[in-house]
This record gives sequence, structure tokens and C-alpha cells, in this order.
Amino acid sequence: MELTILSLFVLLAFGSSHAKVEEENPEFWRSQAQKSLQSVLDRKLNTNVAKNILFFLGDGMGITTYTAARILKGQLQNQTGEETVMTMDTFPSVGLAKTYSVDFQIPDSAATATAYLCGVKTNLNVIGVNAAARNGICKTQKGNEVTSILKWAKDAGKSVGIVTTTRVQHATPATSYAHSASRKWYSDADLPESAKRDGCTDIASQLIKNVDIDVIIGGGRKYMTPRGTKDPEYPRDYSSRGKRKDGRNLINEWTKMKTGKVARYVWNKTDFNAVDPETTDYLMALFEPGDLRFEMDRDPNMDPSIVETTEKAIRILQKNPKGFFLLVEGGRIDQAHHDGRAYMALHEAVAFDNAIAKGLELTSEHETLTVVMADHSHPLSFNGFPFRGQSILGKSPLWATDMLPYTTLMYGNGPGRKGIDGTRPDIRKVDTKTKDYVQLSAVPMQSTTHSGEDVAVLARGPMAHIFQGVQEQNYIAHAMAYASCVGANLRHCQGLTGPPVVKTTFTDQENGVEAARSSAALLCSLLSVLLILTVLM
Repeated sequence: MELTILSLFVLLAFGSSHAKVEEENPEFWRSQAQKSLQSVLDRKLNTNVAKNILFFLGDGMGITTYTAARILKGQLQNQTGEETVMTMDTFPSVGLAKTYSVDFQIPDSAATATAYLCGVKTNLNVIGVNAAARNGICKTQKGNEVTSILKWAKDAGKSVGIVTTTRVQHATPATSYAHSASRKWYSDADLPESAKRDGCTDIASQLIKNVDIDVIIGGGRKYMTPRGTKDPEYPRDYSSRGKRKDGRNLINEWTKMKTGKVARYVWNKTDFNAVDPETTDYLMALFEPGDLRFEMDRDPNMDPSIVETTEKAIRILQKNPKGFFLLVEGGRIDQAHHDGRAYMALHEAVAFDNAIAKGLELTSEHETLTVVMADHSHPLSFNGFPFRGQSILGKSPLWATDMLPYTTLMYGNGPGRKGIDGTRPDIRKVDTKTKDYVQLSAVPMQSTTHSGEDVAVLARGPMAHIFQGVQEQNYIAHAMAYASCVGANLRHCQGLTGPPVVKTTFTDQENGVEAARSSAALLCSLLSVLLILTVLM
């Protein structure tokens, strides 16, 4: 729809007032572009074998979230925001990944994690199994398990770790170590009787069994302890108490398994800060009964930030001379989006970008491949002709045809649909910049769904240039493995870059043709040499 004459007048009259003086000079833009061009031209491919892999996964951090978070980060620094350079923006190699699962156009975090961690696309709601497995049916899990790059790295002698802002049994981190026909089987209390009879085990029990993980940081205490066990932080909260029906205390079991090593279990920031990375072999840090608190709700005296947990993990893992693989998930970006709370989602994304900065600070680009990507997106739209520098959480200056304002950020569906008899809520006097504000949505849903567009993949360090173009999401696991020489394809560390040699059997007739071609090629080569000698003489 075209802008009304009045709206257009207002936008033209006042929209340019936020421009910086230097931006009105065309030389500002030409000079900026030339500097960027020269930077690209000066790039040299880093073809080293990646000793370390830092894999940052922004759960639900689609392109719109990425852009909006960039603006918010700048505005938090008293800038207009649009021109802000996030840490992610500095990555030289950028591509796109297709996120669909085998059975759905729009995926969930379980199917996507199996793709980018295990290298195999699968069905919705299953983790660490291929598409022959069926959601919730234990029998289909058997024989269809697929392993992750975390295990490939461990098998290659590297140290490995997971850091998340969700529970460590949640879909993304769980896929790095578990195999389950349901992402919801967090503890044995979540397993249906049929699954128990058929021999399936819960995700929490697999955490301490399947792979010897050096660093485990996140939430999820209640899935590790016997039913009724009081939580150390919330002893009076029944919902925070242990869930396990089998009576096992997996935290104690994990500690006993590390006999002879320095293994630390912590649940609060004081004990976490006391962990010395130089003398610690194993760390399990579970800061909440379930998911961690949102960054803007986090008590800095009780729970460390994602920046702090990322740093601790790297400092422990990097002692291994063979290197490490670390998965860092900004998992609550997604959960804030499900609640329709853009404020929370964007602040989670900003914290995630800060963690990436810390990761780059602690490692060397010469030997560390750093990859940043999202698993899927959300139906978040960025709309309405807001002025330059206007709050990303504010309202569009261009009102709708019902003469009511709307926010710059809105959802296609979600809990923010509150219209009555075809009318929208009047938000003229509503502060939309608060953490509890729920954005308007077009379609009513209890929880905002995911969306299916491609997601960005950013890389820097050894072999970063292979993370370009539009790829299937499962390509990511294979590319990371190739760069670091783990898993099945070890050609990179063997100095081989071409395709695998394939032996071909020829018929007698085809042999004759091939022989003739070889003779002709040899004759052409000899003639070329003779011609060069003639010219030189």
C-alpha cells in the first residue's frame, strides 16, 4: 500500500534529521566502501588444519533477529544502532543454510541439531538418529543412531565441551551426545512405559555415559537427581525438585566416574569462580533446575553470564595439545521469541555476540575455526519506516489505516494477538520497550512458531572459506570435521584437496579410446614443448 500524502510528508520532513553530517557527504560512503573493498582484496585463505573448533549456535537467531540485535547493541552504546558492527559482522565468510527437516518444511531444534552436528537430516522432535526413526517410537531408534562432531573430536583425542543457556538435556546440547526418539525424554520420568520396555534410556543418563565430555555448563539439575530431592537453590519449590524415578543421582555417579582426575561439580557462581581452569580436568556446572534465567533476569551474584561460562570452558579445554571442540548455545533467544518478547530475545542475542567476542579473544585465528549460525528462524518482522536511530523496540511513525500505531518488530503468529471484533489494541500510551512487553502478532498462538527461511552461517579461521554459498544444513558438520581432520574424511590433514580417487573399470573398447586420448595428449604436450623451444631459439 502506498504511503498517504500526510505520512509521506512527515517522513520526508523529519526522517533525515537523524543523519550524521558526514553521511551527507558522498565521499564518506565512497571512502568507506573502498576501505571495505581493499580489506576483502587483502584477504589470504587460511588453509591450516583447525586445531580447535568454536561452534556458536544462536537458537532461533534468524536474519531479522540478527539485524535487530545489531541495532539494539549499538543503541545500548548510545549510538543510532544501524551502523553498529557486531562481532559476528567481522567474520569474512558468510553463507546460508537450508533448515527444512526430512518430514517438515519448517523444523524444530532437534532436527536441525542432528543436521548441523551429526551431518544427517532427520525428522522433527528426534535427536541423534536418522530419518528412519519415528518421533516417540523407541523401537525405531535402534540401529538408526548417528554420532556427532563432538564425539568425532573426542575420538580424535581432543577435549570437548558444551555450554548452553538452556538445560543441558535440551535439544541442541543433547544432540551432541544422545540418541533419542523423543527430545522430551529428559529424565526416566519422561519415558513412556513402552520405551522403557523396548530398552530406550533418557537423555540425562546418556549425558554421563555416551561421550566423555570434559566441560558441561548449563541448567538441568532436576533431571539428574532422584524424585523429591530438594534443589540447593530453591529447596521450597516442589517444581524444582529431582525428577528421576530410578533413584539414581547422576551428578554423584559422574563424580565417581572421574576418580583419579580433578572433576568439579558446581551449581552457583561462587563455586564456579573458584574453579581453577589450570588444575581442572572436568567441570559440570548446572546453575538452574531447568533452563537458565534470561540475561535480563539473571542474578549476577548467583549465575555467571554466557561470556563467563564460555571463557571458563575455553580455558579448561585449551590445555589439551591436540585441541578442542566447544559448542556454545545461546538457547534462550528462541525461548524469548516463543513468548513473543522481542526485548528479551534481542538482549539474549547481544549477550551471545559478546560471548563470541570473548571466544575470539581467547583463541588464535591461525589455529581455531570459529563458526556462528542459527538453527532456524522465527516469524519476526522488521517493518514500518522507523526513523534512523529510533529505538528498535519502539513504534513506527507511520500509523496503520485504522489510525493506530504499531511496533517496528512484530510476529506473524504468537501470544500477542489481542484484537477484539477485528480491532487492534491501542498502544499509543503503552511502553513497548520493557522486558515484559509482548509484541503484537497477526495470528493467535499460545507460543510463536518457528519459520522456515534459510539461516546465516558465518566463519573465520582455518578453512573458513568452505562455509560459503547456499548449503544444506547437514553440510556444516562435514565442513567443520574436514577443517579439523576429525571424523571419516581426513583428506585435509593428508594434504589432499581434490575429490576422492575412484577406481573405474573400462571395457576393452573404452580402454582403446582412453589409450588414444592419452597418446593424443602426449603428442600435444610434445608439440607445445617444441614450439616453446623454437620461440626461445
